[in-house]
Amino acid sequence: MDGTQRSNIRPGIKVQVVQKQDQRTGKLTEGIVKDILTKAPFHSRGIKVRLESGIIGRVQIIEASD
Repeated sequence: MDGTQRSNIRPGIKVQVVQKQDQRTGKLTEGIVKDILTKAPFHSRGIKVRLESGIIGRVQIIEASD
């Protein structure tokens, strides 16, 4: 699924995000969405979220739910 559309993201889903300091390398961090921080319905670099671990990043990959 597409991490640039806010409608695809809900609290509780597993995603992979890129943190600000990792944008150059593209290193992804996996976690569960706690809060959606982007208010707009679309963002070209990914919707910004806070994970349950407290990490903030932009959604790159939404993992398929089982």
